[in-house]
Amino acid sequence: MPIIFLIFIIVPVIEMYLLIKVGAVIGGLYTIGLVLLTALIGVSLLKKQGLSTFMTAQQKMQTGQMPITEIAEGLMLAVAGALLLTPGFVTDTVGFILLTPVLRQHIAKQVFQSWMKNAKQANFTSSTHFYTNQEAFRQNYSEGNDKSDVIEGEFQELPDEKIEKK
Repeated sequence: MPIIFLIFIIVPVIEMYLLIKVGAVIGGLYTIGLVLLTALIGVSLLKKQGLSTFMTAQQKMQTGQMPITEIAEGLMLAVAGALLLTPGFVTDTVGFILLTPVLRQHIAKQVFQSWMKNAKQANFTSSTHFYTNQEAFRQNYSEGNDKSDVIEGEFQELPDEKIEKK
């Protein structure tokens, strides 16, 4: 089973369980208020962190650097915002973790390194495929090779009146 499918099944069940347990201890209205409070705090923090990340990315671009870490951070901030707006304590916890600058920057660097590793592997695979095909081309189409599918010939362009119309 794909892990994302499991997450979409397990996380809501855990969220419902925790909301029911917390509601039994502090009351339903207080639980709803707590969920709304975490959403409001999260959105205000998200706004500040998003603006800060945007400004850093803009400064890097002005100096001619690629803001790759900031792009990863921006994606994580978008995920954090979605998690903070989702009712529940587990999603709020993960959202607040992604809003913590030190943790987010560490995670962003890990994501960037993973992207670079995957890009290098994809580049190696595609370049290996290219060179393999190039070598096959040389073997099949080198001079004196009788296996070639090339047909040599001459052609003559005919005026429009000589072309038979169907």
